[in-house]
Amino acid sequence: MTYEELVPVIRKLALEAGDKIMEIYGADDFDVKVKSDDSPVTEADEAADALISAGLRAAFPDVMLVTEEQSATHDTTGKTFLIVDPLDGTKEFVHRRGDFTVNIALVEDGVPTRGVVYAPAKGRMFYTQADGKTVEETGALDKDTVGAVTPLSVAKSDNSALMVVASKSHRDQATDDYINKYAVKDMKSAGSSLKFCLVATGEADIYPRVGRTMEWDTAAGHAVLAGAGGKVVRFDDHSPLVYGKEGYANPFFIAYAPAVDLKSA
Repeated sequence: MTYEELVPVIRKLALEAGDKIMEIYGADDFDVKVKSDDSPVTEADEAADALISAGLRAAFPDVMLVTEEQSATHDTTGKTFLIVDPLDGTKEFVHRRGDFTVNIALVEDGVPTRGVVYAPAKGRMFYTQADGKTVEETGALDKDTVGAVTPLSVAKSDNSALMVVASKSHRDQATDDYINKYAVKDMKSAGSSLKFCLVATGEADIYPRVGRTMEWDTAAGHAVLAGAGGKVVRFDDHSPLVYGKEGYANPFFIAYAPAVDLKSA
């Protein structure tokens, strides 16, 4: 599997999954179930997962696949794997707020190297090209033909006036306490992996996450941000956030543009 082979496949699968999700999103009602960890899951999560998993397994049968909706994949381990969150931001989806995304990424030796984040309700699509550089694709988002793309790079941050992005659904006092260590010009809230993308585009400087996430929540956004020159580090010691951990659970982390003067936890 080369990057030249991978990128068109994950781009197209994200678009196809987005269509499936929007079909269900537009219905009068849809079933919402509750998983063992109390998080919601909808028929859109399951339909998108089935579509993406089938597509990845057909295209790259020899590459390990980890996906949120298939618990059997959570016990696998490997250095190189594809990791999928077919619908990140299910709460945003259920409440029809639009801030949900399709996420597909490749992890190699603990690092997310390529990824796609597609927000179908917002018509925004971000991905790493084969060369590792991140773009936002604009235009028709045709499945078979790549449209105009805008290369992305993180902000040249001004530490006296930072733009912070934080979670819509998971904001808490610990997050606010950390944000208060910075000189903040303004704050944005966003759902799902869009927060990584807002740092990648330069629309925000820093995204601290003091709360539980899993690797499938972050890998694609992490790849997108890295391809735009950004970084993702652990909250506690500012070492790089690595992937392929047991159980695929993340520690708290900070995603940021490198010009930001990081404060200690």
